[in-house]
Amino acid sequence: MLLKAEGICRSFGPKEVIRSSTLTIDLGDRIGLVGPNGCGKTTLIRMLMGELQPDSGDIVRKTDNIGYLPQFPDFSLNIQVKDVIGTPYGRIATIKRRISEIEDLMARSSENPDIDWTGIGEDYSRLQEEFSLEGGHKYGSMSEEALSEVGLNGTFLDRRLKDLSGGERGRCLLARVIIQARDVDMLFLDEPTNHLDVNTIEWLEEYLYELKASVVLISHDRYLLDRTCTKILELKDGRTRFFKGNYSKYIVAKDAEFKIRSKEAERNRVERDRQSRVITEQQRKWQYKGTFKTRQKLLDKTEVIEGPKAEKGINIRVMGGDRSGKNVIMTENLNILRDGKLIIRDVDLDLEQGDSLGIFGPNGCGKSTLLKTLMGELPSTGDMWIAPGARVGYFSQGHEKLDPDLTAEEHLLKAVGKDNKAMARGILAKFLLTGKDAERTIKTLSGGEKARVSLAVLIAEKRNLLLLDEPTNHLDIRSKDAIEHALSSFKGTIVIVTHDRYLLDNLCSKTGFIKDGKMTVLHGSYSQVKGDRSLGSVVEEAESYRVVSGFTDWKTRTRYKAGDRMLIADSERNNFVEALEMGYLKRIRGNEKKRMDRD
Repeated sequence: MLLKAEGICRSFGPKEVIRSSTLTIDLGDRIGLVGPNGCGKTTLIRMLMGELQPDSGDIVRKTDNIGYLPQFPDFSLNIQVKDVIGTPYGRIATIKRRISEIEDLMARSSENPDIDWTGIGEDYSRLQEEFSLEGGHKYGSMSEEALSEVGLNGTFLDRRLKDLSGGERGRCLLARVIIQARDVDMLFLDEPTNHLDVNTIEWLEEYLYELKASVVLISHDRYLLDRTCTKILELKDGRTRFFKGNYSKYIVAKDAEFKIRSKEAERNRVERDRQSRVITEQQRKWQYKGTFKTRQKLLDKTEVIEGPKAEKGINIRVMGGDRSGKNVIMTENLNILRDGKLIIRDVDLDLEQGDSLGIFGPNGCGKSTLLKTLMGELPSTGDMWIAPGARVGYFSQGHEKLDPDLTAEEHLLKAVGKDNKAMARGILAKFLLTGKDAERTIKTLSGGEKARVSLAVLIAEKRNLLLLDEPTNHLDIRSKDAIEHALSSFKGTIVIVTHDRYLLDNLCSKTGFIKDGKMTVLHGSYSQVKGDRSLGSVVEEAESYRVVSGFTDWKTRTRYKAGDRMLIADSERNNFVEALEMGYLKRIRGNEKKRMDRD
């Protein structure tokens, strides 16, 4: 056990964010922390790390060697990348902070004549030695190597954070983490894939798979949770619950639990109704006898089982406008320009009514520029034809189309007409924007709320050609699922830029990959286009066994020899029932993670 929290609570003003939560983190755990936006996930991990103190309850940590990648880093934007990457965290950061405090005290020695400077000097020497032994001096020299691992070159070291794109900043912060992560016992990651491109996300998955440290991961990336986590920690209504398995298994377990509790509540309701009818009949027939009163007292003492409440989520249907015709977008040898520079060359597109084209590629390769070119906002050369009947709806990653001084309701009224306030409110409500939230100005909304307003406007405008630039950024998993289902039912044409592989796989009939200034468009989902079996794999917790007597697994034609050590994951346990019953396998201590192909 590396960490144990018992009965921890934390409030901010009158709002209780975490209440009576108990959990443990063991060596080698791969934990995905999930819950809706704003439920307190970041607050919880900051308490577990010791950055925040709980209002009540206890947290016992068996290690100070902890790494952390925050969602919103507190570095000044004027700081250089080399200083970001070289800044230690965890135990090394604690040692360095104490060294700095002593150095500051020494600099003001004349102000403190009564201090035991001999003892201070001994502490200073000990801390310097610990800092060296822990490798505190090596991180600066590893910066360039770390940058190359996340796809950036050494020229970034002297650049300042303010001069980088969101994706470049994200990769620099990731580089800082990976330098030190191999030396930590616990690693906390808060939305590590924000602004990362697909290749970097897949690299991160492999990195986390090989990492020996325990990992606690906050993420809305469903593939990442499936491919890296063996436990899911749900935070709901301030309370935590563990579920065994990855995110897909968690969803199955939650669905089964909901059905069981619903049936129990229904049986309870039916039985109580029956008892009430019997009591009423007895009272009518034998009103002077006390039989019905006794039965009523028993009924009053009977537990009332409440059915589970369905989680409130986005509930929309994307209604398209009139059909634009069979052919919607056609380009031939189209060259995409930005600031007079050729970004993507020879783009050939042939999109028909009902097609969904998903576009992915490295950050900065020109994906957003391509959408703006199709909008006619940027110059290009070559041939481009957009159907005259196409009513284009554009979702911008930065929500530039939204006026920061208007409210969400005012934006919808512009789309549906000033006299249709009830309709505007109804559409916003489907996106969980009700009451005062609908009356707040855009500049006061969170990233996720702005995304929902932008999508609501697109719904209201009834477009038949949607150009979407990262529409699921800043949305939690439930909201992503809702948007995906809504877009799947859309009868028009979609061109979508996204790093969300789950969305690419479940929505898109065609996939465009941009690399080295060239876009290749192929029929099929992301996984089909990549042709990578590992994309269909997940990580599971597996038990360790030693082969006592040799046997053959006839399903896989695999021969196991006495003395072999093997890992058996939960999903493949049925394959070895006979070997276990016959005593061919002996359980040995320790669990590990094992990569398994999806069914």
